[in-house]
Amino acid sequence: MGQAIARVKIEEAIALTRVVKEIKYLMTGIPQVAISQLPPEVQVTINLISQGGPFPYTKDGTVFKNFEGLLPPQSLGYYREYTVETPGATDRGGRRLITGQNKEIYYTADHYNSFQEVV
Repeated sequence: MGQAIARVKIEEAIALTRVVKEIKYLMTGIPQVAISQLPPEVQVTINLISQGGPFPYTKDGTVFKNFEGLLPPQSLGYYREYTVETPGATDRGGRRLITGQNKEIYYTADHYNSFQEVV
């Protein structure tokens, strides 16, 4: 019986976490931006995604877990992340594209601190 109660408590905590993420998303919203207003490297990355690669970094195409809760809540595996090259950077830099299974695309220039929906 104790395990059943613990399982219910865990399920309630997971459900509450989802609700909090949804509220956070609804309160902040995500601004939209035309691709023409973004750095040209964004289009290069979109082209690579459309072609299925090859991608410059092994992390490209991996699951984005949305820990920050700034994108619409979805099940794990719904989002994928891709590096947007940063000229002059000696590492991956902080620019990323996040894609969703419904073809939505989000851009972050500050390593997941904020997002814009690419339209």
